[in-house]
Amino acid sequence: MKLLGNSIQIKEINEVIQQVAPTDISVLITGESGTGKELVANSIHSFSKRKDKPFITVNCGAIPEGIIESELFGHQKGAFTGAIESRSGYFEMADNGTIFLDEIGDMPLATQVKILRVLESGEFMKVGGSKKVFVDVRVIAATNKNLEVEVINKNFREDLYFRLRSVNINIPPLRERRTDIKVLFDKFVDDICNKNNIGFAGINDDALDYIVNYVWYGNVRELKNFCESIIVLNPNKVIGIDDVKRNLHSVNFETRPLPAIPNASRDLNEKDLIIRGLIELKTDILEVKDLIRNRNFDINDNMRNDGFYINKNEIELMNGEDIERELIKYLLKLHNWDVNKVSDNLSQSKRNIYRKINKYNINRYGND
Repeated sequence: MKLLGNSIQIKEINEVIQQVAPTDISVLITGESGTGKELVANSIHSFSKRKDKPFITVNCGAIPEGIIESELFGHQKGAFTGAIESRSGYFEMADNGTIFLDEIGDMPLATQVKILRVLESGEFMKVGGSKKVFVDVRVIAATNKNLEVEVINKNFREDLYFRLRSVNINIPPLRERRTDIKVLFDKFVDDICNKNNIGFAGINDDALDYIVNYVWYGNVRELKNFCESIIVLNPNKVIGIDDVKRNLHSVNFETRPLPAIPNASRDLNEKDLIIRGLIELKTDILEVKDLIRNRNFDINDNMRNDGFYINKNEIELMNGEDIERELIKYLLKLHNWDVNKVSDNLSQSKRNIYRKINKYNINRYGND
């Protein structure tokens, strides 16, 4: 199975999956909650030579610290109160197959030592046992935490971190790959309608535009749940923008803090911060228009001359890509076409910035 999406990021992830799947190398999958880390792990297993063997998923964050070693490695009868019989752990169940350690960043340090031993030698001992158990298991791990920070804070073992991340697959949040949203929406709608025998009469352009430009903080999981609710509540009906809004928790821009802009100057004016913050969030353009139209900004000549002034009339005619284009032009001019600094400002790869320069036909010496 391949990940669905038209974005460059998803295409690159699918290529990496194809490259690493045939090997036994360990893989670390990182990304926000709801981005599809388990789906990537499943995909790696399905393309591997172990595809006909067990695929065992373990949510490390959901297992209490007191029993996690018993769950992972099994236990002998009488090893602790309640151990009325011997039991195999998840690693034994996954023998010759793949074990997926989800939320490994929540694993206790003492257990991390034993995971490292399994990775290095394929051996462990059951809780209360005295004999070594040998397994042949491919380990895939995932986390929504920054393990480098966890290592610095002594919450995660450095040796295990480097052993796990032989290959690191990072899944960008949905808000950074908007071209995937319609593809996923169509897939989820088809699946829900077929599974529940519900008719779908379509969705109008404004409603679809709202969905594509919405900030999906819950990522793919939130989008899927949204599709389920809107289809079930609007069977055989053309879905409009009001239907969409009723099923979404709208972002309150008046109370929600703006994101931090890396390397931003402390004396950036309010309008610059808000516009750049909105672009960073890539939020719903319809509400962006309302925000800019209704808010009373103090626009002075300096703001007009800094290369990033958009008046009320212009904003009414612009979509999300128009504003993004103006922002990239502004940052390129501000940093004298230093793409490294622009990519840092927008938290995007240089490759993505170059792609957008080509996409929007931005010319350093032109009049665009």
